[in-house]
Amino acid sequence: MLRMSRLTDYGTLVLSSMARGPESLHSAADVASRVRLAPPTVSKILKLLARAGLVTSVRGVQGGYVLARPPGQITAADIIDALEGPVALTECSIEHNQCELESVCNVGGAWQRVNVSIRRALQDITLDQLVASGRQPLPRIKLDGALPLSQKLHN
Repeated sequence: MLRMSRLTDYGTLVLSSMARGPESLHSAADVASRVRLAPPTVSKILKLLARAGLVTSVRGVQGGYVLARPPGQITAADIIDALEGPVALTECSIEHNQCELESVCNVGGAWQRVNVSIRRALQDITLDQLVASGRQPLPRIKLDGALPLSQKLHN
């Protein structure tokens, strides 16, 4: 199963909270209170987001963090890259010549195309859109043919 880490999930929550006041200065403690996460977790996320250039840190007594770009210019790909690293389904999706099986593999090109498609989809979703979609009910998606892992192991 492909799944982003809890840290990235929390990071998206932190950014979405900040996006509601995109030009405002947000202290880590205030953000932690709004999103109901532990302050050390929020501080860690904000530092990673600052290192990636998604937020800017302002030092001092009245300091805090502000979005480095408008929410419409921050993409889901930017967020995942900042907290997870680049999206890569397989070793060969990261960099050429990283997999010892590359010379005999006949499916790597297909996986790279899938990876590019996922990347494009993530680049097409902005923080503004993530925030707006959070106010709508979750769609019900049926994944045909997908069995829960527990069933797969017993079949």
